[in-house]
Amino acid sequence: MLHAVSSAVLAVTRHLSVREVLQVIVRSAARLLDAKYAALGVPDDDGAFAEFVAEGIPDEQWAAIGPTPRQHGMLGAMLREGTPVRLPDIRRDPRFEWWPKAHPILKDFLGVPITDGATVLGIIFLSNKRTPGGFGEADEELLTLFAAHAAIAITNARLYERGRELTVVEERTRMARELHDAVSQKLFSLRLTARAAAALARTDPERAAEAIDRVERMAGEALTELRAVIVELRPAELDRHGLVESVRKQAALLDRLHPVTVAFSAEGEPPDDRDLAPEIEVAVLRVAQEALHNAVRHARAARIDVRLARREAALVLEVTDDGVGFDEAGVHGLGLPSMGDRAQTVGGTLTVSSAPGSGTTVRLEVPA
Repeated sequence: MLHAVSSAVLAVTRHLSVREVLQVIVRSAARLLDAKYAALGVPDDDGAFAEFVAEGIPDEQWAAIGPTPRQHGMLGAMLREGTPVRLPDIRRDPRFEWWPKAHPILKDFLGVPITDGATVLGIIFLSNKRTPGGFGEADEELLTLFAAHAAIAITNARLYERGRELTVVEERTRMARELHDAVSQKLFSLRLTARAAAALARTDPERAAEAIDRVERMAGEALTELRAVIVELRPAELDRHGLVESVRKQAALLDRLHPVTVAFSAEGEPPDDRDLAPEIEVAVLRVAQEALHNAVRHARAARIDVRLARREAALVLEVTDDGVGFDEAGVHGLGLPSMGDRAQTVGGTLTVSSAPGSGTTVRLEVPA
């Protein structure tokens, strides 16, 4: 039993995303106590749940159940009381109120708060133990022990995400300052010189030609300085390993950390990093990372394939998963605008092909 608890704790603590931590907590708790259903709710400040994940309910049934539950009935009671609840039949408890029509029928019930001091981070509850006899006192003790470790994992994941957000803000601020100092003033001067050239074009062609020469020279200087900023922001792994190996290592890392199979292949003639502009290498790596991140977190896929290939005068990246897919017309976010912007910035094109139940393919093509 201690080995099972240890395995469950290790499965939780190796993840850094809050959403992933919550999902692994629920999955591990269900396996640990042999429960058919498991769920975890993280309360918000508006009488509902900021996060709510469940195990044992098919996607179609989950969609039919409806919106995230509010803090009523047994869920609300556990949040208010902050103590474990173990029942032979939840439906017979006076605190039970109702559940939606598509909700599975729950019988024996075990719920434990996940706390950090006096703060309730969430509640984890199990129902319908597969072993006859329902949940016993030993199950309650085991889930309480597991919840204590889950609290640490949730807190660490939140701190990690907060730290990453602060890092992004700091990096954006630094980038803005670098771009302003290195490029903005040059572009402002370039614009004034171009206006002067336009004004002189009819009255003094010779001076206009000189101004146009200055515009060309200043534009070249601005481009050089902009590229220097981009190179400075270049991920360190590109310098250490090159583009192909960096993408391969990213795929291998996710393959080790997640249950989904992540496979990498370099098709045809692999791109030679020396032939690629630094900004193109950065764009391809960042799009690969974003596409992989989306697939791991949202696709619920069994396999993700990452392909990188040199085709004629183009470098092509494809990230394909066999997951649930989505309706392209109705989806916003998922990093799609930022990936599209990265592609456009380096003269490339990004296409995303998906449909509900048919997986997703993200394809980036950039000039090589």
